Amino acid sequence: MRLGSVNYETRGKVALLTLDEPHKLNALSAGIRQGILEGLAKADTDDTIRVAVITGNGDKAFCAGADIGEFDFDPEKARSFLIAAIEVLAAPENTRKPVISAVNGIAYGGGFELAIASDFIIASDRARFAVPEIKLGLLPGFAIVRLQDIVGRAKAKEMSMLGDPISAQEACRLGIALRVVPHADVLADALAFAEQIASKPRLAVRMAKSFHNRGLGGDDIRHAIDGFPFLFMHEDAREGIAAFREKRQPKFSDK
Repeated sequence: MRLGSVNYETRGKVALLTLDEPHKLNALSAGIRQGILEGLAKADTDDTIRVAVITGNGDKAFCAGADIGEFDFDPEKARSFLIAAIEVLAAPENTRKPVISAVNGIAYGGGFELAIASDFIIASDRARFAVPEIKLGLLPGFAIVRLQDIVGRAKAKEMSMLGDPISAQEACRLGIALRVVPHADVLADALAFAEQIASKPRLAVRMAKSFHNRGLGGDDIRHAIDGFPFLFMHEDAREGIAAFREKRQPKFSDK
């Protein structure tokens, strides 16, 4: 079944969502965002489904993050964009059933955020993780309030301020990924793990997720939504995004 730009299928008690715009490195286009929301909602309301798995089509990318072509420099439009984006990125957290991300390549920006909102990440040994928004003169809207709880404050600051990618092995060491497996095995491993969870008592699993996720989605998200649009008013953001689109190095002016 096709939901937006996401392929949705069921494998026993597991729903598999495959982000399917490999020519765009599965960036968070309108079609992919629609498919994630509809796919997770469908899995959540289907009593035969116990676990959802998200992966990307192709060998290069799980999800390369936001579709830069959709960015608008009007602060109010930027705020609306972030509200819509966070609804998608937080969808794995808000899904009552466990969600596993099988990260089969790069997970940058919003793709990284989608993965860390999942309950578990199974990473290919080729996977790379980053929040590179600083290179556009921006900051991650969702990871800025989630990442430090996973990796600690100093490492979260380093990742957000430098924007450099880390390896799958480093992500596992930091507690971002549950484990790293050979690239060819990442989806099979994630599906097998999903089946293990699906074999456990439904209500106990659901309550375990609810208890461990308590406190998520509060004032920190609202602060991020309110603060993020101001970055779009800064000349450095305009230069960073223009440089990305033109495939050149940005020349930031601190204006």
